[in-house]
Amino acid sequence: MIDNPFLLYGYEGPEYFCDREDETRQLVESMQNGTNLTLISPRRMGKSGLIHHTFQHIKEHNSDFRCFYIDLYPTRSLSDFVNLLGKAIIGKLDTPIQKAEGFVMKFFRSAQLTFGVDPYTNLPQVSLSYAPQNSQQTLEEIFAYIAQSNVNCYIALDEFQQVGEYPEDNVEAILRSLLERVHNVHIIFSGSKQHVMDVMFSSPKHPFYRSTERMQLGSLDEDKYYCFAQYHLQQKNVRLSREMFHHVYTMVDGVTWYIQAILHRLYRLSDIEVTEAVVKQAVVAIIRSEEDDYKKQYHHLTQVQSTLLRAVAAEGEVKQPTSGLFVKKYHLRSASSVQRALASLIEEEYLYPTEEGYIVYDRFMAIWLRSIE
Repeated sequence: MIDNPFLLYGYEGPEYFCDREDETRQLVESMQNGTNLTLISPRRMGKSGLIHHTFQHIKEHNSDFRCFYIDLYPTRSLSDFVNLLGKAIIGKLDTPIQKAEGFVMKFFRSAQLTFGVDPYTNLPQVSLSYAPQNSQQTLEEIFAYIAQSNVNCYIALDEFQQVGEYPEDNVEAILRSLLERVHNVHIIFSGSKQHVMDVMFSSPKHPFYRSTERMQLGSLDEDKYYCFAQYHLQQKNVRLSREMFHHVYTMVDGVTWYIQAILHRLYRLSDIEVTEAVVKQAVVAIIRSEEDDYKKQYHHLTQVQSTLLRAVAAEGEVKQPTSGLFVKKYHLRSASSVQRALASLIEEEYLYPTEEGYIVYDRFMAIWLRSIE
């Protein structure tokens, strides 16, 4: 039983998942037609939830298929990648006879496998032990293991742009080569750094050039999101008007996680009409819980970076941050110093480039920045 239907993390089934019907249908159709897909959106828009929802749909209609979600965000090398992939897949595709014969232990020659139980989930898990220089060989064995199973496998590699930062400079080429050889694997390459993902999949210089379908994930439809929010809030007799939901939606630019965070707070209430004051109180409480972290991040910046960040927060969205008018208005040093600060803030994900300009990535941090002296 879920205590609060407005989930901030994880996936708990279709009842707590809002809309994305068209996107789910496209993902399912593409993967079942053997097409790999690139899914791009800023963080906190709901990529991982959509992937889990799609996998839930696939498993419900095709019980023989296997779905694996792998978050590459914490990885820093090919070895890290191989470890995560191996832990997710090895031992999950064996037939009962193969399990009885210890097939998987004999199959992998470059790595020692240790099977155990995850102390948190109580589920079986595997640990791999191999020399880092054998990472590519172990990766090839993982794909060979998948191929011999003849099981259709759907794998989501979330935050795939991390691969481009590995010290090994040929990882993309290795993966592309392996995928061309293994025909029962279908991949969702998901990423949040659009400029990096664009280069990886749209540049002729990269191995995955034009090898996938592309999906850009935008905001949830406001009307459908309102119906979802209203339905669940009614269970606590919390009354939310369409106008007040529009206020919440536009305050955070329609980004799913921030809306969920506010609704999560509102759901704690009961027998109340949501007003602008109630919303403000919820947002203040959220920001207060994050304030220490915001302060640490802010004071870590250089003077030009912090001034530029506050300026963008004050404007909401800035089209030309290096223009003389903008530089003069916010007492920035020069256009060149702003350009350097802008590049750094984008790289560190303080700012996010949109089609119209630049915005503060963390919408609650933007509200906090507007409140400080």
